Amino acid sequence: MDGIDVAVACRVLKVSRSGYYDWRDRPPSSREQDNTLLLKHIEAIHAESRGTYGWPRVHAELVLGMGVGVNHKRVARLMREAGIQGLYRRRRRGCTVRNPAEETAEDLVNRTFTSKGPNRLWLTDITEHPTKEGKLYCAAVMDAYSRRIIGWSIDNHMRTELVIDALGMATLRRKPEPGNTILHSDHGSQFTSWAFGQRLRAAELLPSMGSVGDCYDNSMMESFWGTLQLEVLDTQTWETRDELAAAIFEWIECWYNPQRRHSSLGMLSPVQFEAHTPERPSPQHDR
Repeated sequence: MDGIDVAVACRVLKVSRSGYYDWRDRPPSSREQDNTLLLKHIEAIHAESRGTYGWPRVHAELVLGMGVGVNHKRVARLMREAGIQGLYRRRRRGCTVRNPAEETAEDLVNRTFTSKGPNRLWLTDITEHPTKEGKLYCAAVMDAYSRRIIGWSIDNHMRTELVIDALGMATLRRKPEPGNTILHSDHGSQFTSWAFGQRLRAAELLPSMGSVGDCYDNSMMESFWGTLQLEVLDTQTWETRDELAAAIFEWIECWYNPQRRHSSLGMLSPVQFEAHTPERPSPQHDR
C-alpha cells in the first residue's frame, strides 16, 4: 500500500485485513476490462492524430473508423482521467497586402461558403511562417464543397507566381468546367495582379473577392490556416525552409486531405467526404 503498513491502514479505515486482501486480489470487472481496452484504442487514435484529436474526433474514429459502439461521454471521461486532450486553435493574422491600384472583383460569395458539389466554389489565400533561414510562404486552393486542398505552392517569396502555381495545380488536378467555378480570395496584391487575372481568364474561372479587411469574408481558408498553424507550424522551431516545406507537404497530402476528420463534414475527411457524398445536380453557377 505505497509504503503504508497494511495493518495500520486497515485500522484507520476500519476495514478487515481479509477484506482488503479480497479486494486487492479480485480480478477486474468486465467494465474495467472494457475501459482498459477502450483506453488503449483511444491512446492509439490520439497518437495517430499526431496528438491533435480531442474527444469528438476520437469518438468519431472509434465509431466510424473502427465500428466500436461507445457513448461520447464515456470517451470524454476516459480521456480526461488519462490526461489526454486535443489541440485548440488560436486566431492567426493574414499576410497578404492590398494594392489599391489593381483591379478587384465582385463578391460572388457573400460569406456563404457552401457548395452543392465539387468544383463550384474554390477559395484561396496565402500564409507565412518563420524559420531560422527566413520566412516561408504557402499559397493554397481549397474546394469549399469538401474542404479539400486541391492546389498548393510553397516558396521563399509571396510574389504572384506563388498563387499562380497553386492555382495551376488545382486546375490540373480538378479540370473544372469552363465558367462554372468561382475562385474567391481577398484583395491581396497577388490576387489583384494582371498576371493572376490572366490565369483566371485562361482557365475560365469566375473571380470573387470579399470586402476589404474582413477576415470573415474568407473564413474557411482562415480556419484551414489556423489548423495548419496549430498542428504543424507552431509545433517546433524550424531550422530551414526545406524542413518546414516538407512538413507542410506531408501534412496536407498524407494527413489533412485523406485522414483528418472534420465536424462540418459529418466527421469524414475531405477525401472520404468526396468519395461517400454524391454530387447533387444543379444549374450552372448554382453553388
